[in-house]
Amino acid sequence: MSYSVGQVAAFAGVTVRTLHHYDEIGLLSPSERTSAGYRRYTEPDLDRLQRVLFYRELGFPLEEIAAIVDEPGLNPMTHLRRQHELLLRRIDRLRAMVAAVETAMEAHTMGISLTPQERFEVFGDFDPDEHAQEAEERWGGTEAFEQSRRRTASYTKEDWQAIGEEAGAVLRDFAAAFAAGVPASGEPAMDVAERHRLHITRWFYDCSPEMHKGLGDMYVADPRFAVHYEKVAEGLAVYVRDAVHANAGRRP
Repeated sequence: MSYSVGQVAAFAGVTVRTLHHYDEIGLLSPSERTSAGYRRYTEPDLDRLQRVLFYRELGFPLEEIAAIVDEPGLNPMTHLRRQHELLLRRIDRLRAMVAAVETAMEAHTMGISLTPQERFEVFGDFDPDEHAQEAEERWGGTEAFEQSRRRTASYTKEDWQAIGEEAGAVLRDFAAAFAAGVPASGEPAMDVAERHRLHITRWFYDCSPEMHKGLGDMYVADPRFAVHYEKVAEGLAVYVRDAVHANAGRRP
């Protein structure tokens, strides 16, 4: 069985012009032609097109795609394994991007009335406005975003110092529980996790247990958050996430 260029374009969600271009550059030439010279695509052609479109979706240039699909010795299963691995990488990247936006939302401090010197004293080399525009584009209008913006807009240098001291105490207690071998699902670890949730609620936005779980996941998925915990103790980021999840599980 073979298919016309119009049928294939409809199947694949591409234009006829795209298929003509792929034929012209030798990336995907139909295996058959009618007596009148019209292109006819077979099942193997469709398999090749699927691979081409997959790599194209991932941003590979056409020249590189041609080299990949024409690589000798690669069978369909090898291509599927490669595609599977690339998809997992893309998923990880997208998760990291989502986590970065969520990080910006939590750390968002638009409108804070601090001088440059005070900002440096409070935040050091961390710039809380680095992702402000991205955060507003993604989260602007959400209840948590607006609540955080309203609260942080009026915070003074002393407020931010108090926030830092409180967050530091929570981090130290997480590290102490971890070092002592306290299970993440143990009461002491869950109590620290609850203090962390209440810290966010008190200073930024109402953080429900379910939202807190999402933050816990972010602390592992986002390398910037992970290093914040991992530089204290290797494995602490996962420990914090597990404690947050366990704490959320014991609450309505």
